[in-house]
Amino acid sequence: MASEPTQQPVNDGPNDRESKHWKFLVFYLCFYGFMSQIKPGESFITPYLLGPKNFTKQEVTNEITPILSYSYMAVLVPVFLLTDFLRYKPILIVQSISHVIIWLLLIFGTNIISMQFMEFFYGVTMAARVAYSSYIFSLVSPARYQRVASYSRSSVLMGVFTSCILGQLCVSIGGVPFLTLNYISLGFVSFGLILALFLRRPKRSLFFNRISPECNGGLSSELKKMNLDDDKMRDIPAYNLKSGGWRNSAFVQMLKQLVNFVKLPQLRLWSLWWIFNSAGYYLILYFVQILWHEVYPAGQSQHVYNGGVDAGSTLLGAIAAFGAGYIKINWKLWAHLMIGVITALQAGLLYLMNSTNNIWLCYASYILFRSSYQFLVPIAIFQIAASLTKELCALVFGINTFLATVLKSIITLVVADKRGLGLSVHPQFYVYFTYFTILAVAYLGAAVYVLTTHHCKQRSEGTTQNELWSQEKEIPKKNLPFDEDGIKA
Repeated sequence: MASEPTQQPVNDGPNDRESKHWKFLVFYLCFYGFMSQIKPGESFITPYLLGPKNFTKQEVTNEITPILSYSYMAVLVPVFLLTDFLRYKPILIVQSISHVIIWLLLIFGTNIISMQFMEFFYGVTMAARVAYSSYIFSLVSPARYQRVASYSRSSVLMGVFTSCILGQLCVSIGGVPFLTLNYISLGFVSFGLILALFLRRPKRSLFFNRISPECNGGLSSELKKMNLDDDKMRDIPAYNLKSGGWRNSAFVQMLKQLVNFVKLPQLRLWSLWWIFNSAGYYLILYFVQILWHEVYPAGQSQHVYNGGVDAGSTLLGAIAAFGAGYIKINWKLWAHLMIGVITALQAGLLYLMNSTNNIWLCYASYILFRSSYQFLVPIAIFQIAASLTKELCALVFGINTFLATVLKSIITLVVADKRGLGLSVHPQFYVYFTYFTILAVAYLGAAVYVLTTHHCKQRSEGTTQNELWSQEKEIPKKNLPFDEDGIKA
């Protein structure tokens, strides 16, 4: 009779406890990410300012809204550096406090100055998003990065979607006034602040608080992912982390490497797309509610559907971003054409959005515009990250975002700010339409050049191969003892 196999005891050792620990930390962070997005009044801030707060369209368009671009640009770099230096949690707390201040100012503020401060703190919350997106990587090993990043991103999208739906239901079905909706939002962001206080502060970060083994061996192995040739590799100085001083810090050394990375065509293309297109994209997001109010100045809050539109654009954008991951093409060849076609589509949607008097057509154009941008975002992330380490990837995205913010602030100052042209919303959107049209022409022109060069190169290689094949056929004839007529040579 065969003996039964000995049953192994259940392992409840350190590895099991460590697994449960990181899973709990990731779950808590994702829950925080979800709850921090529940602000049902956010989609209705502009109707609230133009309605119950009695600000004029000119004040909202040319004095209040432009502050958001300026504040975002002013705090982006300090927040980016402090996020890593202070190890994430303090910045998340600052973000949550800023959310509370925003809704307090919306509820109790009565003048333009208070609303400008509201926009300033809104810029702080936007800059602090980097703390949440990078915090997750300090909790798990590199093997789990992709999975937990999808968890954290999904939780934020679900939070935004839930917030928009909740706000729209409160306004359209419940008849909740905008002021009451802001009180509800204040309650949710206050709860988010409490959650932020109980987040664990990591022991390590990407740049300033790296663990020694990672610093010593991480770069040399990860540089191999960049596909640089030997000459370029020799040009890259090695990290000297054993010697002290800020000049030898990981952050400064990686900053020096960017000179080599701009030579990579795909990195250069998608970085330029990130800078120019995201600048235009966020300008549309900042001013589109004013355009909706211009197209359809609803007298009652029940007829304002901003929340439903934001929910629809968030959902469709998430679906588009998900679908982008399954597109398999030669991006080196077709990237310019893809970007050019989508940018041209966005330009057309902006023109339609600005010229129609039908609010539903305006809503639909906005949803498609936002979804088309979200479709390209994961492709850009992959194309940029494919040749970089995660540390350098974070640095490149930080620089791209900062340059986009500078460009966005310059356009805002010239076009929207009362110290510049001070245009109303309709002329502004014609400027943005022209901006996207110029980008589309540039991308499509580059696509024609790339495709023509590729075609000519293929023809040249094909001709060369045919010539070589013909020469190979003729070579044996010279060695034959008879010519073509059978006469002895």
